[in-house]
Amino acid sequence: MTLPRLSIGLPPGPNNLEVARVASELGCARIWLYDSAALYEDIWIWLDRIARDTDIDIGTAVLVPNLRHVMTTASAIATIEGAHPGRLACGFGTGATARWVLGKGALSWATTRRYVETLRALLAGEVVEIDGVKTQMNHYPGLAPERPIRTPLLLSAFGKKGVEIANEIADGIIDTLDVPRDLAWHVRMFNGTVVTDGEDPESDRVKEACAPWLVVSYHGAYTMNPDIVDNLPNGAAWRASIEAARPDGERHLAAHEGHVTHLTDRDRELALEGAWSMKGPGFTWIGTPDEIRARAEKAADAGVSEILYTPAGPDVVGEVRRMAEALAG
Repeated sequence: MTLPRLSIGLPPGPNNLEVARVASELGCARIWLYDSAALYEDIWIWLDRIARDTDIDIGTAVLVPNLRHVMTTASAIATIEGAHPGRLACGFGTGATARWVLGKGALSWATTRRYVETLRALLAGEVVEIDGVKTQMNHYPGLAPERPIRTPLLLSAFGKKGVEIANEIADGIIDTLDVPRDLAWHVRMFNGTVVTDGEDPESDRVKEACAPWLVVSYHGAYTMNPDIVDNLPNGAAWRASIEAARPDGERHLAAHEGHVTHLTDRDRELALEGAWSMKGPGFTWIGTPDEIRARAEKAADAGVSEILYTPAGPDVVGEVRRMAEALAG
């Protein structure tokens, strides 16, 4: 069976070049970078650095419309396309942690749709209305690639409405499900680790590789409704620690510390074991090389064309290498 292409997801930051070099050597398709300005470094600078240093393709997973004016995003895309033609793909979403850490909820799908449609029109060279005024990419010839700029635009979508909008306006979809989609470009995210011969799948190394993603269940629950956290294992103690750490109005900042990259002392002591007990096989792939390949085959059967591995823990380079080698057979 032909497996989906393997890509790697990373927060923009200091390890990007080392990971991108290894991913490129191992035949990975793309490096996708997250976008959360309050947590990570600038996504566009690191995309350019990766593209200059390697031959691997690059992408955004995902941009959140409210973080940048749509013309700013159009200009950024044009800049990358001018420097690295045909290597960029851009995913967009309504925003989770990128907005939560700013004390805001997710954007509406109407807002997200309008942004993506306006962006596509700008890249096509069309005149659009922004804030009640007509405008377009007005770059003089030679100051940006000629329009149309045909960078693929994908949507991160999980619920019915988002999937419907993705089918209507996007070139692909990003999700965490082995579910058939109408779009041929189906990117399926996952975290996890490959268990080596004789290694205990409950070992500290395995837990450390998955933990930064697992404890996000506590972060998200607190953001949506702090009362929900009390229903999670040891959740009341975790919540009390958050509320003791910051005054009212700042607690969202404590809740998202180390998001998907590091375990805070709070998360390690109060959330990790509970999060580990609740892990499911959908997003967290833990297994031998044969078991990991079986997961990828299941995704392929559902029409997934690309699996997006989001490594974590203290040895991200090693995690990438183990995963790529497992999926290469």
